[in-house]
Amino acid sequence: MGGILWVIVVILVIIWLVSFLAFHVTAGLIHILLIAAVIIVIYNLVTGRKTV
Repeated sequence: MGGILWVIVVILVIIWLVSFLAFHVTAGLIHILLIAAVIIVIYNLVTGRKTV
């Protein structure tokens, strides 16, 4: 599950970088996606891996 979250984060950051450089019209939506990616990273760092 953690691997999937990291893939989503990387994809969102790449989309944010590309759209920030290319399209200034959709910057609001991309920034919301970036904030979602940051929240996922923080959640993943706080919860960490649980051992049994």
